[in-house]
Amino acid sequence: MAAGHGRADYLLYVDQRVVGVIEAKPQGTPLSGVEWQSARYAEGLPPVVRLKALTHDGRLPFVFEASGSETHFTNGYDPQPRARRVFAFPQPGTLARTIRDADADPARPTWRAKVCHMPPLDTTLLRPAQIAAIKGVEKSLAEQRFDRSLVQMATGAGKTYTAVTGSYRLLKHGGFTRVLFLVDRNNLADQTLAEFQNYRTPDDGRRFTELYNVDKLASAGMLGSSNVVISTIQRVYKVLSGDAAPEGDDPGLDGFVPDAPVTVAYNAALPPEMFDLVIVDEAHRSIYGVWRGVLEYFDAHIVGLTATPGKQTFGFFRQNLVSEYTYPQSVADGVNVDFDLYRIKTRISEQGSTIDAGTVVPKVDRRTRVQRLERLDEDLEYTHKQLDRAVTAKSQIRLVLETFRDKLFTEIFPGRTTVPKTLIFCKDDAHAEEVVITVREVFGKGNDFAAKITYSARDPKGQLQAFRTSASLRIAVTVDMIATGTDVKPLECVFFMRDVRSAAYFEQMKGRGARTIAAADFQAVTPDATEKTRFVIVDAIGVTEHEFVDPPLNREKSASLKQLLDKAATLTLTEAETATLASRLSALELQLTSDERIELDKVAGGSVRDIVRGLVDAVDPDTQARVTAGSADPAAAVQGLLDSAVRPIAANPQLRQRILELRRAHDRIIDEVSVDTLEDAFGVVDTSRARSIVESWRAYLDEHRDEITAIQLLAEARQRQISFADIKELADRIQRPPRNWTIDLIWKAYEAVEVGLVRHSDRHTLTDLVSLIRYTIGQDDQLVPYADRVRERYAGWLLQQQQAGVTFSDTERWWLDRMVEVIAASAGISPDDLDNAPFTERGGIDGALRDLGPAASHLIDQLNTELTA
Repeated sequence: MAAGHGRADYLLYVDQRVVGVIEAKPQGTPLSGVEWQSARYAEGLPPVVRLKALTHDGRLPFVFEASGSETHFTNGYDPQPRARRVFAFPQPGTLARTIRDADADPARPTWRAKVCHMPPLDTTLLRPAQIAAIKGVEKSLAEQRFDRSLVQMATGAGKTYTAVTGSYRLLKHGGFTRVLFLVDRNNLADQTLAEFQNYRTPDDGRRFTELYNVDKLASAGMLGSSNVVISTIQRVYKVLSGDAAPEGDDPGLDGFVPDAPVTVAYNAALPPEMFDLVIVDEAHRSIYGVWRGVLEYFDAHIVGLTATPGKQTFGFFRQNLVSEYTYPQSVADGVNVDFDLYRIKTRISEQGSTIDAGTVVPKVDRRTRVQRLERLDEDLEYTHKQLDRAVTAKSQIRLVLETFRDKLFTEIFPGRTTVPKTLIFCKDDAHAEEVVITVREVFGKGNDFAAKITYSARDPKGQLQAFRTSASLRIAVTVDMIATGTDVKPLECVFFMRDVRSAAYFEQMKGRGARTIAAADFQAVTPDATEKTRFVIVDAIGVTEHEFVDPPLNREKSASLKQLLDKAATLTLTEAETATLASRLSALELQLTSDERIELDKVAGGSVRDIVRGLVDAVDPDTQARVTAGSADPAAAVQGLLDSAVRPIAANPQLRQRILELRRAHDRIIDEVSVDTLEDAFGVVDTSRARSIVESWRAYLDEHRDEITAIQLLAEARQRQISFADIKELADRIQRPPRNWTIDLIWKAYEAVEVGLVRHSDRHTLTDLVSLIRYTIGQDDQLVPYADRVRERYAGWLLQQQQAGVTFSDTERWWLDRMVEVIAASAGISPDDLDNAPFTERGGIDGALRDLGPAASHLIDQLNTELTA
């Protein structure tokens, strides 16, 4: 080395060029204090060595410090070179590839440089929570203050889709070459693989797997061509340990948790620098305790995905929570549905029982399941905690399931006739075996009605898929296999016959029922259902009585929606009532059509979903804690928070009224009690009722003249063309309760009341509403179907054109005749309509310009003016 720099311990050569230096220290030496010495060596190369050296900014790019038990590495190509601890020295090929990458892009030589310049995120197909998560991870990567990022996202909010989107961006734009996606169950690995295979990129629409190779980790390790590797963490450990992991899935590894934290050794087939990013799905479990060694083996940025982070999770990720999205927030956004609780208590499940001495009881060998009879020598007293572990009480299992059956269609899912998709959690495989047999007996059904889906069951993957899609398989009985991460969207009932002591695990199990599902898909497997707006937790063991179990949003079940809205109007809602209103409104939103949702937002003057989100945030304990911090009157501060959230509803009586109208429109009550009697039957028109309808219709137009666009435009005889959307809005409004008017009903009422002034029609269209308004407000002296009026005016317009010397060819008449039909059906036509049927068969707007010439636009305006006036 040059004078003053001392002697380097080791120089690193790649392709016969000096690229780095190693400073070796005795074991136990803190390495954070010797980087200055390593850097000095790198700068002080003698001339003969410098001739064969590769330098970056005048220094060797790779600097290491090692003590035998610890190794630090500084990559000089990074934008802010900083020592980081690594498990082992990178392979020479890795350093050579880093050098090639730096030569190819000197301005951004490493992924740590590239992630600082990511392109804008395409948010078209992403939910707000997914956008926040992706941006949070990318921001954390760019800042490089931490080597780990934690994403907290409610179950069902699309964590895996978020991870796939983020992986695609980092592989394409961020300089990443390989991603490891870790799960702890084989069915989750399959689910993740399907998500990558089905993902279409936002830029060109190609599948992810057309651009990048996605593979599950094989028994021999990973393929060299893999860009994304999916594996259980148990299998990665097997491969690192040099043990022969089995081909295909191994139920013995699935969900396996070792007794003590694992230690790993260097494996050249899977070196620490193999991956740039490690994504850990369901990051709440013991993965950061016993499996921590596997994660810290890799020199990669680690992203954790979880719905329920615990203290250990936060600690592992250095408290670097990059985005947060809670379950109540997901309910407010319509991503998940709220839940109700139903508790079943029996004497044995609450207190246990006693079997008297001398009783002959069956005993079952846990391993072989061989049963033998044995007489008890002394009284056997067991507690409820021993139930279904040391003792199986068949009467208790049967009573719980019979109660569920008897209350199912009267209290739990009143009015339904098909057993909702139900998932029952049991204590162990033997308990699950007993429960599934009893379910079939209690419901009087066969094997295809209820199935045990555990790791020991026959074809658990096939059974799980059938549970998702089959209309016949109604009840699944499991222990842990479907407890976390597994997606069964039609599930409506989560049934606990086992206790759970972990808050995080309970939230995961609860979340199996939270997913929303399209109405058509839901009805395909549960024919007597409409929309999924909630699910039910049936608790037969007391699991929901633990302090860590948060209540549902729907807390005041006895309060009607009208009562809640009336209290909202006076700003007197309690916290429980505010949460309940949020639950009811989020459920209503799931039932609305897209047109109804747009209309309700218009009445609200903004997004109703945002209003619901405000209600949810107001009852959130974290939000309340921030508001009350330092407050002299915490109760008043919380009430102010609630009032602020409710105020958009309190200040908008029209919104409250419209919500109730929509609620009634989507609820149909079946009266099975009242007995009807015939009062009269006749074939003449009831003129008194017709007159009442006409008078009510006139009063309605007068009352809403300044509020509804369609009435306003026609009443004021404005020259601006009325839009079809305005007509449809009015038609939707009048057909809701309490009016229940249709165009046909009002038209027939006028026929009965004003004989001779109304032209009969057997088929009415929405545009006839224009004729009804114009006639009612006195602009027309006869009530004529809108299409008839348009066609009559068209005939008169053609005659005027002929008298003025303007004639139209057959080709031109083809276009004009069809434009008129569009006007008759839609109350107008625009140039954009020419790119729809029937015009597309003659070239759309280009064809119109070809056949009608420059006058095409003028003819459209003229027809709109003459025929709709």
